[in-house]
Amino acid sequence: MNISNNIWSQKIVVSPYCRVSTDKDDQVNSLDSQIKYFSSFIKNHPNWTLGEIYYDEGISGTSVKKRKNFNRLIDDALAGRVQFIITKEVSRFARNTVDTLVFTRQLKDRNVGVYFVLDNINTLDSDGELRLTIMASLAQEESRKTSERVKWGQKRRMEQGVVFGHDLLGYSVVNGILIIKPDEAKLVKTIFNKFLEGFGSHSLAQILRTNGAKSRHSKQWCNTTVLKMLRNEKYVGDLCQKKTYTTDFLSHNRKYNRNLDDMVYLKDHHEPIIDRDTWQKVQQELARRSPDDVIKSKHSNRYWCSGKLVCGECGRRFAKRAKKLKNGENIKAWRCYNAACNGRKKTIGDTQVGCDSFAVNEAVLVKCIGETINYVKQNESLLIDEMLSEIKSVQSQSKPINTAELLSKITDLQSLKSKAIDLALKGFITNDDLKRQNDYYDKEITILSNQVDDAKKTNNLIETQVFETQKYIGEINKILSLKEENLLLYKEILNKIILYNDRILTVYFHHLPFGLKFKYKTLGRLKTYTVDILDTEIVT
Repeated sequence: MNISNNIWSQKIVVSPYCRVSTDKDDQVNSLDSQIKYFSSFIKNHPNWTLGEIYYDEGISGTSVKKRKNFNRLIDDALAGRVQFIITKEVSRFARNTVDTLVFTRQLKDRNVGVYFVLDNINTLDSDGELRLTIMASLAQEESRKTSERVKWGQKRRMEQGVVFGHDLLGYSVVNGILIIKPDEAKLVKTIFNKFLEGFGSHSLAQILRTNGAKSRHSKQWCNTTVLKMLRNEKYVGDLCQKKTYTTDFLSHNRKYNRNLDDMVYLKDHHEPIIDRDTWQKVQQELARRSPDDVIKSKHSNRYWCSGKLVCGECGRRFAKRAKKLKNGENIKAWRCYNAACNGRKKTIGDTQVGCDSFAVNEAVLVKCIGETINYVKQNESLLIDEMLSEIKSVQSQSKPINTAELLSKITDLQSLKSKAIDLALKGFITNDDLKRQNDYYDKEITILSNQVDDAKKTNNLIETQVFETQKYIGEINKILSLKEENLLLYKEILNKIILYNDRILTVYFHHLPFGLKFKYKTLGRLKTYTVDILDTEIVT
């Protein structure tokens, strides 16, 4: 049904959209007023049927990602359940110009219009999009200015000592003031004192989990949670704010402040839980225990399979566990980090911790990688021929599409639209003729634009498929160049190994679209230790 003409007298389903950006009482009253107004507005048009009323509360208009009911409205309209949408003004619909135009264009393609009451804009009118673009741009600029004003005001209040943020272990934030919670403060002091007694962050986290201590903002205690506590200046009575900043007012994404914005630091701001002498000693001990960047780099790269071993039981990483025997021999093994820290799988409070996986001797890993390399070498010709055939198939079945001709047609149609407007301004054609012409041009441009998008997707797919198969062949050649067991070269070709109980693991190499699953057994110990492969299976 074409409803673009004489919308006010057609029999259609009309739904209002309302939004307020906060959940304060005055805004809630505003929401009620909007709902009552639009309900009455629709009922005053006898042929209209009031559809569902969609609204969002306490959500910003600069992004539509979190506006659940807005997105539901769009889906319902595109599905034909709503034929017309009315809303208060452009800024209620979206303050992001791109979002406004994208959604109204999608709706218009399905013959669904949006009417902005205060702005008197109907997107089905011939000049609707032009007027909407102007108003949406103004709304976006107003959002930017509002964001700057809010940030400026917040910083001034921070400088005056007002606390922005949430409660933390040991403190409650009440009306911008930090107030000590005595019971939690005891736990904070215990953590600081235990650290000075020599306990590490991992050990402290395990003790806290075992004792059932509740973490304020994490599901369970871990070493990073402990370290953040030990470094938090609030416990010594100081206050540092603007540790994070908003990247832009549209996305609302936050990042850590790496000297990109001035922080606000106030010394002796509130009552401390930790005295300054203890605080200083903890900071010095943290600095002493923390390795420098060079050592960190060496640590993360000193083992050939660091970060590449995944526990098939819980999904955590495996860590190196070396043991030196009395006879001077070293046993190299790897164990699930979750199992090493928390022991066997169990439930503490409401949280499940630990893992039932077992340690794996490094000789098993080396053996299975060697078997994977042998498989590739034995099937070299078959694998490469298969990939070359795949490349030829892709190139023959889907030839790249030249979009230049389509883009040229779009340019021509846009030029004709401009000429039509000039003719209307000079009185050579009527406004109705102009609208019909523009509707035709818009329809043709949409068809051509969709063809361009489809062509780009096809071309990208072809390029990606060819590139991936070429990488596949390159990886095979790299594997074939291995003349002997070399752990450093193993590191280059290894993507990951997933380790399961029952002596099963799967090896994946970079860029190869398959893995090899091994069932193995081990015999003997130390110098008599051997690994035998019982079964091999290709997995994709």
